[in-house]
Amino acid sequence: MENKENLEKYINAIYQNTRTAIQSIEDIASKVTNSALAEELSREEDEYNVLSKECEQLAKAEKIEGIKDNNWIEKAKLWSAINMGTMMDKSSRNIAEMMLMGTFMGIITLIKDKDDHKNISAELDEIADKLYEFERKNIDRLIPFLCEV
Repeated sequence: MENKENLEKYINAIYQNTRTAIQSIEDIASKVTNSALAEELSREEDEYNVLSKECEQLAKAEKIEGIKDNNWIEKAKLWSAINMGTMMDKSSRNIAEMMLMGTFMGIITLIKDKDDHKNISAELDEIADKLYEFERKNIDRLIPFLCEV
């Protein structure tokens, strides 16, 4: 029983990580004026959705019904932070910086979650590894936008 609870915690941690990224992109997309940055964020959103679906499918296969998106308080905090962060500056540089900071936070959270749930699920470790590699590549693709004003 304890293993199932740990599996549920781990899958929720990874799922919420992907959902936070998706919400961030959805919240900031309307503020992006640079078409290349908009395309990058759209591509990222698509991949986060794929990873999110993998979590949902694994939860279903494991008969876990407790997979949860972020709560409304977390969503409201993220929405507020994005709107405050872009109120005076909607430049590609500022948006890329905000997305990079979120990506770094996602990586940090992911590393800690994976360490906290060692030997729980090889399948979830694989999804976590895919998410990690994807976010590392996102960093490389977002950095050039820091040089655009």
